[in-house]
Amino acid sequence: MATFQIEGGTKLKGVLKPQGAKNEALQVICATLLTQELVTITNIPEIRDVLKLIEILGELGVKTKQVQKGTYSFQADQVNLDYLQTEKFARQAARLRGSIMIVGPLLARFGQAYIPQPGGDKIGRRRLDTHFVGLQNLGASFNYDAENYFYSVETNGLKGRYMLLDEASVTGTANILMAAVMAEGKTTIYNAACEPYLQQLCRMLESMGAKIEGIGSNLLHVEGVNSLNGCNHHILPDMIEVGSFIGLAAMTGSEITIPDAGIEHLGIIPDSFKRLGIRIEKRGDDIFVPAQDEYEIDTFIDGSIMTIADAPWPGLTPDLLSIFLVVATQAKGSVLIHQKMFESRLFFVDKLIDMGAQIILCDPHRATVIGLNKKHQLRGTTMSSPDIRAGVALLIAALSAQGKSKIFNIEQIDRGYEQIDQRLNAIGAKITRVD
Repeated sequence: MATFQIEGGTKLKGVLKPQGAKNEALQVICATLLTQELVTITNIPEIRDVLKLIEILGELGVKTKQVQKGTYSFQADQVNLDYLQTEKFARQAARLRGSIMIVGPLLARFGQAYIPQPGGDKIGRRRLDTHFVGLQNLGASFNYDAENYFYSVETNGLKGRYMLLDEASVTGTANILMAAVMAEGKTTIYNAACEPYLQQLCRMLESMGAKIEGIGSNLLHVEGVNSLNGCNHHILPDMIEVGSFIGLAAMTGSEITIPDAGIEHLGIIPDSFKRLGIRIEKRGDDIFVPAQDEYEIDTFIDGSIMTIADAPWPGLTPDLLSIFLVVATQAKGSVLIHQKMFESRLFFVDKLIDMGAQIILCDPHRATVIGLNKKHQLRGTTMSSPDIRAGVALLIAALSAQGKSKIFNIEQIDRGYEQIDQRLNAIGAKITRVD
């Protein structure tokens, strides 16, 4: 396992360009299975999870080619479904939660799909019911092999229908949508997720010939077509990385510019940071975060303690709650961080407490943070990254801390952030990667 060794307490200054959005990349790469024609995707982040998915598609018979850095072409004209029955596929797919999104496209085009129980971050229960109930609504038969933890779906022909999803699952909506675009008749998906990733997937599918109405809302109408064609697609900047860089600037008192941030797709993320007292300037499509010696958390109108909570889009994405929590440790004032959607995502706070942060973990979903107002720096320590987002939050904490820190299991960070150590070192950070 690789380790980061960090020397903290250094102010940074410079430009951090965000990578392409990981969550969008996983969806649109799976969508290439819907056509036998050539699909080219640009601004792909070359991170572990995305490269694993490209590898899986290659093993499945998709012709994948790196045209240049961040640009790949895909042609699924010789898909080998027998690969889905192999032990190698079971091992590969079980390590990557995003692999679940090959099910909808394969079912729509070939009438069958198989997937092991997918892995991913250990951040609590992440059930798959929405995926498979939605596909059953379209006419698929479903089977779960409990002994081998393997799911399968088959159909003699999907038929569109109305459905109300029991949760606004992002990947669930994507899977159902990719199946519905080639189902017979009209499909209506209510309580659909409407994150920018889903909007981008919809636009890509439209450019392939799909007929979708309601993009950007939680009510999608899909008119099925017989086949789809190839296309070119460009991935948005990663809003999670943009938010991470804003938090990094605040914690370290640094001046950072984030170019091409995709501001119109950030929703309430910038305003949520402003509630913590962080100054943010929008310059065209760039974000400039000036150096601040301190920042003060707002209160509600009646003076009560501020609460920052995650919610389905257009609410605040849960992937940034760990960043907000870390940033709050050095703010002036107190805040309640409420992680509603995952019950294990706040368990990394014990590491921050070891560093000197004042945090009360109320329960698996809520933590109260009493800000130190930068009067007392966090202390360097040794810790391990439990998941992608908590790992980056701990890295930000270590960069702001006094002394040296070590972070083990940084493979988790590499799953979501491309060459993060090199990019941060380029603007003044002191991070050493030890393999």
